[in-house]
Amino acid sequence: MKPLYIFLFLFVQCNAKAQQQTFDIFTFTPPQKWTKSAKENSLLYSVTNNSQRTWAQIDLLKKTASQGTADADFKSEWQELVVKRYGVTGEPLAIDTQTYQGWKLYTGLGKFVFNKDTSSVLLNTFSDGINCASFLMLSNTTVYGNVMDEFLASLNLSAPGSVQQQTSPVKPVQTTPSAASNDGYQFNTSNFDDGWTSVVKDDWVEATKGNIKVLLHYPRAEDSKYYSQYDEHVNVFWNLLVAPRYSNLREYQTPGYNHASEPGLYAAGLLNDNATKKDVWVALFSKGRSGWIEVIAPDKKSFLQVFGIDNPDRYFSNWDPLLRLTTMNRFAVGENDLVGKWSNEFSGSTSYYNTYTGLYTGSTTYASRVNYVFQKNKTYTWDLAMGSGATGTTMKVDQAKANGSWKLVGNWQVWCSDIERRPVTYNAYFSCIKGARILWLQDVSYGSYTAYGKISN
Repeated sequence: MKPLYIFLFLFVQCNAKAQQQTFDIFTFTPPQKWTKSAKENSLLYSVTNNSQRTWAQIDLLKKTASQGTADADFKSEWQELVVKRYGVTGEPLAIDTQTYQGWKLYTGLGKFVFNKDTSSVLLNTFSDGINCASFLMLSNTTVYGNVMDEFLASLNLSAPGSVQQQTSPVKPVQTTPSAASNDGYQFNTSNFDDGWTSVVKDDWVEATKGNIKVLLHYPRAEDSKYYSQYDEHVNVFWNLLVAPRYSNLREYQTPGYNHASEPGLYAAGLLNDNATKKDVWVALFSKGRSGWIEVIAPDKKSFLQVFGIDNPDRYFSNWDPLLRLTTMNRFAVGENDLVGKWSNEFSGSTSYYNTYTGLYTGSTTYASRVNYVFQKNKTYTWDLAMGSGATGTTMKVDQAKANGSWKLVGNWQVWCSDIERRPVTYNAYFSCIKGARILWLQDVSYGSYTAYGKISN
């Protein structure tokens, strides 16, 4: 056995001269002459020397939703990526923790047997409490230690909070079908197990629980504009979304500014509802990719009892009670709803869902596309294309294809008989935008949700 080159995961910043590549939150210089294998949720680099019986791998995984803390994320990733994959037993042999480019980093080492030889795996998990991303370094030798060092020295991450992840949703326990709602889909109501009920409306998804009403406003053209001032940004959307339906504003509150790389945009006040002529407390909120959320309560006290947010100042950061409302935009999948071509590269909402088209790093372009074509006869075709290359040059493209049969498992999962040579079950749901729906799929074995738009019937 050739022991793995072990190191504490202390990154060294340098200016790598080689062309860099971006995959999800990671930007790095790929190991030269290593084999690249691209999949939907991972990117693997590997090298093998058959004569010396040595090998090494670097396996990068797409980000997933955080468990809430870096420690919980590392423990979860250790079980999913190390214990289940490689049969490593016991706790990590060594754990190093540090902060890297704003992310909390946990690193742990494990041993396993492969081809009758002892090998080592090093798990590196990054967490900001919202998103979690990991990569693995595996080998049975020290020979490739310098190559791995160069990879680490080239590594950069997206800023924490700049990559928005779908928060873990409350599970819908019941769905109400309609004889096809106005947008042609089978389900336009969801009843959640925590008491919320969501209904599809023309301009928003409306969620209610007790005396609280929430409007999840659909994206608008104004969302794509740049606003240099906090007050300007809030005022534009207050005047667009709130002011036309209310009058007599009192007790208005807004931070005026928020000290965060991704600020919470917030305004609230006592208003008279033009439709009911009753006073109500209205709060308008947006952060990152949450979209604009309007909360309507009978009074300020009722709002505080549920959300606990009162006149936040510029340093306020506990927006979670409002961010969790984004999970109310979830609807079941009907038997005929999937028929057609769905792609994670489509034009209808690319400015709002910025993860659909890959990433641009300034010197290297990375892009990916996954298509599903579901037929009425319960067959499907699937294809994956991933490309990268220096800007202005021909991109190198990796492709994969599959076909088979599909079926719904209840109304919240889809089963496909063959994706990359194995059957796959996806968690599935729809979210709504104006005039369309977004299909979200998550491989139940591992990975985050990916969004798909319908580009043809």
